Amino acid sequence: MRTQVAIIGAGPAGLLLAHLLARGGVAAIVVETRSQQYVAARIRAGILEQSSVSLLTEAGLGDRLHAQGQEHRGIYLQWPGQRHHLDFMDLAGRSVWVYGQTEVQKDLVAAGTAEVIYEVSGTALHDVTTDRPYVTFTESDGKPGRIDADVIAGCDGSFGPSRHAVPSRAFERTYPYSWLGILAEVAPSTDELIYAWHPGGFALHSMRSPTVSRLYLQVPNGTDPSAWSDRQIWDELAKRLGHGQDGWKLTPGPITGKSVLPMRSYVQTPMRHGRLFLAGDAAHIVPPTGAKGLNLAIRDVALLSRALVALLRSKDPRLAGAYSDTALQRVWRCTHFSWWMTTMLHTSGDPFDAQLQLSQLRWVVSSRAGAAGLAENYAG
Repeated sequence: MRTQVAIIGAGPAGLLLAHLLARGGVAAIVVETRSQQYVAARIRAGILEQSSVSLLTEAGLGDRLHAQGQEHRGIYLQWPGQRHHLDFMDLAGRSVWVYGQTEVQKDLVAAGTAEVIYEVSGTALHDVTTDRPYVTFTESDGKPGRIDADVIAGCDGSFGPSRHAVPSRAFERTYPYSWLGILAEVAPSTDELIYAWHPGGFALHSMRSPTVSRLYLQVPNGTDPSAWSDRQIWDELAKRLGHGQDGWKLTPGPITGKSVLPMRSYVQTPMRHGRLFLAGDAAHIVPPTGAKGLNLAIRDVALLSRALVALLRSKDPRLAGAYSDTALQRVWRCTHFSWWMTTMLHTSGDPFDAQLQLSQLRWVVSSRAGAAGLAENYAG
């Protein structure tokens, strides 16, 4: 097979890149290790920045988002006895939207602009430093496959082969805690997300729809989610989120999924090697506290699509040449913000750290400059 851009990975980054390239007159083929059903069902991010909403809308992918997504003006910051609302529209002039990654994936599949080969194995990249790179793999029926291309885009996450094909330097921070996350078939108990600092550990009340709640508890690394009963989870959430505080109540419901998410920051630089370009989790990972993972991938892809259209349609290499440096400026800004939110809200067991965190939280909610800085970074 021959195409202009071979894309590895059919998650939101890969499918959105294929979609944007098609709109720019550039052909692409996507290969994916997992089945279409598996990729569609992955529960990941749920918050979209205003810039991500605008990009998806401009790309013709915004109908369901605007019909079913929930626009939020801000978030709540909380610690025992205190809950404060930060209004992003007032502070930064931008909102955020609750719209899950699974829904973005559905929209991209429904658009039908990407040619995707699912359930491949043994994917390998070749000759990426030449002008004739190619990708080999084995199809689901055992037949060998090969895609010759002008460019390869690695959108295959942190465990795919693309990252390892780039000679690079990695910067990494592993945090000493994880998140126990649940999906629950119950209407959210809050109109906007609650980020709660508590001596027993961080908690987050998020949502996926008017009838589905997504909630998280800080837990030690290595926690087995099956070791937590549904009753224990709801009791701990109620304690950390302040059930009964000023009359607020957490409504429990049937839990349909439990998982543990390790927390880490990772940045790989550069994000380009020859004719291979990395985007999304293939190049960087952020802890989910700042709601940046999917939004970073969308911005990478927006930048990369323009660069590749200029390179392949207009023979202009300038944007492609600047892609890594340009992308990494935003990556590091978001990495810092995610680290800052994470370390401000997660407890370490050290009383000194706890007092510093509470001081920082009080400053954020009492200083317009502090609140505006959080709002500007969170909303994008």
